[in-house]
Amino acid sequence: MSLLSKIEKDYIQAYKAKDTVKVAVLRHLKTAIKNRMVELGKELTDDDVLELVSKQVKQRRDSVDQYEKAGRNDLADVEKAELVALDDYMPKQLSEEELAAAVEKAVADTGAQGMKDMGTVMKALMQAHKGQFDGGKASALVKARLSS
Repeated sequence: MSLLSKIEKDYIQAYKAKDTVKVAVLRHLKTAIKNRMVELGKELTDDDVLELVSKQVKQRRDSVDQYEKAGRNDLADVEKAELVALDDYMPKQLSEEELAAAVEKAVADTGAQGMKDMGTVMKALMQAHKGQFDGGKASALVKARLSS
């Protein structure tokens, strides 16, 4: 089953179950998918849909950080609940050790020598493990590895 089909099916189930958080999250995601389809003029692949889901997850994480810094835990809790609903559509996340190993492999594969090669390493890491890690954590690991 394609990711888009799974989202459609889960949306209907959440609607019938009156799961308002999941319905709102999936409705927003479906709108983003449809807008992207119109923009590209073609059906989206699972990779395209995963990219949109990843963007939604990143937006929610950023919102949680901002709300917590502002002391708005009520709004942060709403964003966290939406994050949980979106996590069903993300691939299994790499552990800290797996991410560190992936960074080492990307550095070795690209032959990176210093900070000037960070973009190349990040690109290789993204291609090898699309949607499986937090970009901020990976960036910090790559910086630490390349600056040593």
